[in-house]
Order: sequence, then C-alpha cells, then structure tokens
Amino acid sequence: MDRPPTSLAGYFDSKFAANPDPWRYRDSWYEARKRALLLASLPRERYRMAFEPACAIGALSADLARRCEHLVCADFSPRAVAAAQERLAAFANVDVHALAMPRDWPAGQFDLIVMSEFAYYLNASDCTSLATLAASSLAADGTLACCHWRHGGETWMLQSAQVHGIFAQAAANAALHAVVQIEDTDFLLDVWSRDRLSVARRERA
Repeated sequence: MDRPPTSLAGYFDSKFAANPDPWRYRDSWYEARKRALLLASLPRERYRMAFEPACAIGALSADLARRCEHLVCADFSPRAVAAAQERLAAFANVDVHALAMPRDWPAGQFDLIVMSEFAYYLNASDCTSLATLAASSLAADGTLACCHWRHGGETWMLQSAQVHGIFAQAAANAALHAVVQIEDTDFLLDVWSRDRLSVARRERA
C-alpha cells in the first residue's frame, strides 16, 4: 500500500476482522516484554486519571488499570473497542470509548497519557497535533509515555524516530522533563514528566 487509507478506522477494523489479535498481543514475548518495560518506566506507582488512545484489544490497558484510579481507553476501530470492552469489563475503573485521534481528544487533564505503537499511523500534521494535545493535557504532576516499533510497517507510515522527535519537541515546548529514554533493538520508549524530581529524590523529599 503506497497511500494511506481513506479511513484509518476502516483500515484497523479490517485487520481485526481478519484476525481478532492481529499483532499477537496475547501470546507474543515481544509484546509482553515491551509492556513490562513501559510499565516499569512510569515514574509513579499510582495515577489518578489516565488516558490511553489506540488501546486496541486492551492488553496494555489491563495492566494500566491496576495502577490507575480511573483509566479512559479509546480506539477508532469498532471491533477493537468491542474487544477492549469485553476484556476490561471486570475493571470498574475503566471506560472504553470509540474516539478518533487527534480529532476527538477528550477534555480535561490527565496525570498519565500513554501513546503505544499508534502515532506513526497518522500523517505528520496530525501526529504533531496529537503530541501537542498530549503535552498540554498533562496535570501538574503528569507523565507522558511514548513507545513505537522501530522496524517500519506500511510504506505510508511515519518512522518511529520521526514520531518521537515530534513528541520530544512538544514535550520541550510544554516544559516537560525527560525521565526515561530507551533505544531498544525493536522499539523506542520515551517518558516525560512535569515533575522535576526523580523517583529516588521524590521518595526522599
């Protein structure tokens, strides 16, 4: 595919129609390891209000739900939303919505926002809007995490390095502080925070 699809929701819905777990969230060691590293990179043990756009079938969401008082998940694929709602039904603190990013960005502030393997499906303009919305929607003690696969995908997709560059600029513009930067063989992981203190220094404060 040389051109982006006319509808990203349709593109992803067709993926989930062909295979209910097209990226092997349930049985891939890559996915399990990546989630563990992302979760370990979050500087706070607990969060009040979190937002995870492009939650897919809710694999990461289930782990985030255990560390958040309230988690808002979203996806623009109807099949993904239905799968996530089923998977997360046991968590009373989780809401799953059908939202298209960045157009349907929710109002309010969050003390955790997680962008996982999603932003490179957008064009550069929409990715910049997404990054700006995320950085500007963080609470005073908020955390922004960004994680993306490094080996490319469709020819029309952005590269992970470009995506993380866009988010790094948005983080700098919002005066966020770098917490974690991981250049894994398979993925990039960046975490920023409004809090200047490191985990150890916060415990000693």
